[in-house]
Order: sequence, then C-alpha cells, then structure tokens
Amino acid sequence: MPDNIIEKLQRANHLYQSLNDFILEAEGELAVCLEKFSAEKLTKLSPSQGSHNHQMVLDLFTTEGNINYQTPIDIYIQQQTDLNDVDRQILQKWYRSFVGLFTVEKISENGLVLKNWLTAKIYHLQIKNKQEEQQLTRIKPGEILLTRISPLDAENWIFSGPFTLMGKLGKPKLAIAIGNFKQNFPNYLYADAPELLQEAWLSVEWYHQQFLNYFGSTEITMSGKELAVKLKQFQQQLAENRLEKVGIDTSKSLQQLATESGISDSEMQTNLETMGIDSQTSQEIFQHPLTSKMVTPKVELPPHILHAQTVTTLSHPQWGQVFLTDYLEFTQLLASTPWQKTPEAEKLVREYLSKPEVHPGIWQNLAAKYPRQLEIILQDIVNRPDWKLESDLHQLLQQYNKPPRPQLPEIASVPIHLHNLFEEALIEVNRKNKSKNKSKTKSKTGFQL
Repeated sequence: MPDNIIEKLQRANHLYQSLNDFILEAEGELAVCLEKFSAEKLTKLSPSQGSHNHQMVLDLFTTEGNINYQTPIDIYIQQQTDLNDVDRQILQKWYRSFVGLFTVEKISENGLVLKNWLTAKIYHLQIKNKQEEQQLTRIKPGEILLTRISPLDAENWIFSGPFTLMGKLGKPKLAIAIGNFKQNFPNYLYADAPELLQEAWLSVEWYHQQFLNYFGSTEITMSGKELAVKLKQFQQQLAENRLEKVGIDTSKSLQQLATESGISDSEMQTNLETMGIDSQTSQEIFQHPLTSKMVTPKVELPPHILHAQTVTTLSHPQWGQVFLTDYLEFTQLLASTPWQKTPEAEKLVREYLSKPEVHPGIWQNLAAKYPRQLEIILQDIVNRPDWKLESDLHQLLQQYNKPPRPQLPEIASVPIHLHNLFEEALIEVNRKNKSKNKSKTKSKTGFQL
C-alpha cells in the first residue's frame, strides 16, 4: 500500500475517533440535538441490533444533525484549531458518506471490494485500524454487509461505523433485506446514484399523470374485485405507453422487431432465457405480439383490499398510490356538521392519524376540502380549543410519525438488476410453496372429508 494512503488512513482513523468523542462529550445545544436525533432514528431500527444501532445513529448524526443550520462536522472543524488542510479535506469528503447494502466482491490484504446492491456501484474499502481488521476476518466473498461508508480520497473508502454481517443470502431473503433497507434508511436508497433517484421520482410523477389520464381523476372508488380488473387493464396500458415512448411498435412480435434490428432469432431467444424466462415461454413471447405478453408487473392487492366492498384509490405525484377501505366513511364524517364525537368516530380519526399509509399528502387534500370541519374535529381530538389547522397540522402529523417529506413509493421505477431480483425471488418463493403443497397432498392417508 502506498505511503500516502497509509498516512491518510491513520489521519482518518484519528479524526473518526476524535469526532465521535467530541460529539459524545458535548453539552448544550449539540447534546440536546443528539438526544432528539437519536430518539427519532432508533425507533425506526431493529431493537435486536442494540449497540450497532447507537453507533450507526451517531455516525448519521455527524452529517445529518442540524444545530442552528450547522452540522456536527461544521462545529468540529471550527473548534479544532490543530486541524491541517488534509484533515479538513478528509472531513469535508465525509458529507458524501452513505448507508448501503453491499455484497463482498473480493477480499484483499488491505481491505475489501464491495458492490452496493441498490445501485451496482463498486467501492474499494481500506481497513483503518486493528479492530476492523480483526472483525473482517469473519467475512467471505459473496456475503452481504449493511454498513455506512465514507470517502477517503477519489478512489478509496473507509467504514464509517459498525457493519452488520448478514451472510450469503438467497434471492428471497436478499429481496426482503432490500425491502427492510428501504424502510429503515429511505434517504439512502440511491444515495450514490442521483441519476437513478431522479429517474425514480420522475417515474412517480409519470405514473400519477397516466393514472389521471386513464381514470379521469386522482381519486376513484369501487369494489376490490372491480379495482383488481381495472388496475390490470391500467397496467397493460402503462406497458404499451412505455414501449411506444421508446419507439417500439407493440403490434409487432419480438421476432419481427429482431429481424428489423438485424438480430438473429437465436440471439434474441438467448437474451430472454438469460433473463430467467424458460425456453417454452420465451418461444411464445418471441412469436406473439408484444401487447399479449410484455406487460407492466401488476399491482398485487392484499386480500383485505381485494375482498372489500368499497375501496378508494388515491394517487399523488410525490406520495404515490394508496388504497383505503374506509376513506368514504372518513370523508362523510368531515362533510357532516355539526361534529358528533362518538367512540366510533373518534377511533376512525385516530386511526387515520396513526395509519402509515394515510400520508401527509392525503391530509393536505382533506384540509383543502374540509378546512373548518377538520379543524373542529382535530381540536376535539387533541383537546386544544386553540389548535389551528393551518399552523399546527404539520406538527401534529409529525407527532404521529408521518414523514415530513415524501418517501419514494412502491410504484417508483427500480433499476433493472433490482427488478430482476424481485421477479426471480417471487418465482422461487412460489415454486417452493407449490412444492410444499404437493408434499402435503402426497402425505395424506386414509379417507378425507
């Protein structure tokens, strides 16, 4: 390892320890901010990780903490008079630190080569102290790590905080791990790939506009079974729109398109099978028009939605799509005057405050449609006659753990490698379930009722 890298690692290790000590020993506003920040973050992480969570939150605080519009790193740099230019450069680079779900691609004498599963980007990790070196002896290629990393220079990175070793995960468990990551660290979903994040957000806006064009409204109500049929038709339309957008004629088969593009039949079929499509299915897709096979993955409605007599679907350009079975009941409550506080009505209002799916975008729309009645109801619920809808709604929603800003919804587009992973994981789970059901059927003996 070059001497300049060794020197940077030594300085980075010293700065990392010094910065952590500085924050933990701080008093006043910095200490108050850390306590509040930790309380909020720890509620969203798995309790089973214990000390790992506390260290992870402390590392997040170094760049995310806000003390009078300054971060802890800002304050540290201002108050540490013995820092040289190299130290300041290292610390400033740490604003690019991020949490990721990584697979171990390679182990070297000095560190690891990691791939961020969410963006497929590669990182060269250097070991900065003996403790890390000892911990990393347990790691093997192919295993999954949940950790936070920070840049050392243009080519090398270091661990920033603890790592959780998850072992070698099959596709279903890896898909679950990615889902958990999205829930626990939504701000870091595509943190190292802003172009993917932008495309994902644009896809949400596009989906919302397509929903509005197709259904004629951002709010539709029907039975769950009717909704399932309508959504299937809508998804088919989306698939055709996407293909037409990139200039693909959906009335033609892949065989026709391949011929026009100068691609041989065998090459096209090989590509389909590489994607995990069996030879029989690929042959059908190859010979039939795209409109009959190439469709957007359908939205799977949960059983309680599918079997509900009334479902309201709400679409928003940032918050995405939500299905609610009691939305009509809630809006009828808001439309009726005067407010009659009954146990059933109070329960419904509190459920709407607590339900994660009833996002702030829905509350903002309700506030615009029913301002006076909603204010009266919430004044009663919070037991504050001076409570004001215009100034106090945001704070109330935060008390019920509603995110202050939209988080990337499920309808957002995902990178191809993630889409393929989820599809393959689903196929594997369904195959295993079918196998289990067959085994149970074969094991039955005697007369069956």
